[in-house]
Amino acid sequence: MTAIMLGWNPDLREGWQFAYSSVQDAVHDAGFASVRWPAVVPPVPPGTDVWLVLQGANERGLFGHGTVVTTPDDGGLLDVDLLLPRGEHIPEAVLFGRVPGLPFDDGAAVLTVDHEQLLRAVWADYAPSSEAHPVDPTAGTLPASALLRSRVNRYEHDPEAHRQSIAHHGSSCTVCRFNFEETYGALGAGFIQVHHIVPGPQLTADYVLDPLTDLVPMCANCHEMAHLRAPNPYSPAELRRLLRGSSSLRGAVVSPEELLSQADAQRILGPAD
Repeated sequence: MTAIMLGWNPDLREGWQFAYSSVQDAVHDAGFASVRWPAVVPPVPPGTDVWLVLQGANERGLFGHGTVVTTPDDGGLLDVDLLLPRGEHIPEAVLFGRVPGLPFDDGAAVLTVDHEQLLRAVWADYAPSSEAHPVDPTAGTLPASALLRSRVNRYEHDPEAHRQSIAHHGSSCTVCRFNFEETYGALGAGFIQVHHIVPGPQLTADYVLDPLTDLVPMCANCHEMAHLRAPNPYSPAELRRLLRGSSSLRGAVVSPEELLSQADAQRILGPAD
């Protein structure tokens, strides 16, 4: 695998331009931000991991992670998927202590396999995990080659909106009624994903999210099924109808007990809206 380190000096106005606050806002809203990267970077293929380091006089350390989208010859796009808040970077001293020989002061450098693995371990210890989706790996803790990017709706990853939706609707899946606490006990208390029910094409520039009406709890299975249709995901009502119509595999022999269970499930789910 290939990984590079890319330096940014906040004290310099010339060179690589990096609008910190706007990029951080975009990462928070959409899960990534596309930025132009400098042509001085050694040629690396799309999908390469990029580690971003601060190289200023007063700010020095690791502050972000991203992946190469296109090479400099093809426009030079980099997708930043995690950017630490300004002032909360991993200090240079920590990096040198954990990753000896790191080419920190180079403007851009290809990392050795050993350096990359050690750097990823440091990042895993210091980078924040997702509050709304603790089962999702923190960006950068796994190689980009090991992941498939899923660009879900930004509101589904907003921790505060997630909290308000669950407080209002409860933590049972709005489609199949699965409840993690009923299955796993205290470990699953309050755990569920949320789904944004407003179709993407209807999200205008002046749209304001209402977590109580626009977000509904969904288990991971039903959530994946909802997003199989794009750009307009399946609604909870559509999924409930599909769930009722697919209660057994085609060609399977259904026992009287299974028929009774199916009838109970339909009664619990209630009429489709």
